[in-house]
Amino acid sequence: MDWTAALPWLVAAAAIAAAGAWLARRHALRHGLLDQPGERRSHVVPTPRGGGVGIVVAWILACAVLGIAGRLPVPLAVAAVCGTLLVGGAGYADDHRPLSPWLRLAAHVAAGLVLAAGLLGAGAAPWLALLALACVPVMVNVWNFMDGIDGLATSQAGLAALGFAFLSHGQQAAIPALLLVAACLGFLPFNFPRARIFLGDVGSGALGFALATLAMLLLFEAGEDALPGILPLTFLPVSAFLIDASLTLAWRMVRREKWWIAHVEHAYQRLAARIGSHGPVTLAYGIWTAGALSLAVLMAGSGFTFKLAVAASCIAAGTLAWCVARKPGPGGKN
Repeated sequence: MDWTAALPWLVAAAAIAAAGAWLARRHALRHGLLDQPGERRSHVVPTPRGGGVGIVVAWILACAVLGIAGRLPVPLAVAAVCGTLLVGGAGYADDHRPLSPWLRLAAHVAAGLVLAAGLLGAGAAPWLALLALACVPVMVNVWNFMDGIDGLATSQAGLAALGFAFLSHGQQAAIPALLLVAACLGFLPFNFPRARIFLGDVGSGALGFALATLAMLLLFEAGEDALPGILPLTFLPVSAFLIDASLTLAWRMVRREKWWIAHVEHAYQRLAARIGSHGPVTLAYGIWTAGALSLAVLMAGSGFTFKLAVAASCIAAGTLAWCVARKPGPGGKN
């Protein structure tokens, strides 16, 4: 990779995301688009939402330019752009006027279909297209559910994308992954250590879709022969969010709660309430993900059995951490 040539594009992605957050904050304050504190939220100060629109614009432009330049297969570049527009558009509308959760889900499934079609158009195997169809709604909603405290969703997306960049051998996934990292870095100062604006559904959903796209691109460039070896590695950079979201969802469904509405039952929310601050929790999740992606990179040349054992150990450790973090205790909101 020519880092000298890539650097201006990385700076541009960060600048677009930052400018988008600044403009979105002005727009939100002018039009009263504020997330109010409440029992189902982890903040106590009314905060503007929708700041992730800059990340959306940066990611769309990055995919379009990479497709035009031949660094991404054109069908995949078109799918990435159109899928982001579907997810981001539904999120943007929801940030302005709440949409039905089923209407949002329909947009997410449509984005999965678009990505699946893009993979087939680029010559991917049908199984990968089916995986994309399942992966997109999952990742979009996981990032939406886990976007509840300052800096968490953005930092986790940036770290996961960085892990995907390191795991990319053909470099098709590396360049868009690094551009997503840059966009996250551009937005992060507006959201951490204390949020001046939230991502909103437009940002959290688009981050989930972008990560699903990068994961599918990573599998696509690896090829069918390398699939058993790359799948456990792809899981590790997003393991913190997948474990917390999956276990919390399962817990709420077992208790017959309305799992699709906002709540404060995730491990990160319980932990933030217990210690009375968001920053340490965001940093703790960051340390976990940094360690997980380091393991993924170090294990790239290992055998499948060892990789699977490490991924299983990660799930076991994450499950234990989830149980400990959700223990009730005194604390407050941030």
